[in-house]
Amino acid sequence: MVLEPDGRVWAVSPSNQFGGYEATFAKVTLSWKDGLSIRANGLKEAYEEAGLKIELTGFLVDVTRSTSFTRYYVGRRLGGSPADMGWESQAVHLVPHQELPAVVAHTNDAPILEALSAYLARLEQASPG
Repeated sequence: MVLEPDGRVWAVSPSNQFGGYEATFAKVTLSWKDGLSIRANGLKEAYEEAGLKIELTGFLVDVTRSTSFTRYYVGRRLGGSPADMGWESQAVHLVPHQELPAVVAHTNDAPILEALSAYLARLEQASPG
């Protein structure tokens, strides 16, 4: 879950709506893949799926999805470009977090959206002013 400072969130559209997803989030399957740790795989997946170079800043949620059990981290973009996305995605979207339920609408994404709302509420409570 890559967040921009202004509250927008990066989402991806899997190629050919793989898994029935029109749009979803870059994810990490909970397994050692290519000899990488789960966190390192998260960095790799963010680049492959969205073309973004990111820093992981925290854990969001573990979720059972249609084809896997996945972990979602919170991160921030350091660089990269959606033009660098790999074949797994056919589009990358930058969506205001309030509009995410209209864009990321697969039922398997509901727990992720709930976790994100709770995370953002905690951030808001913790920030002064």
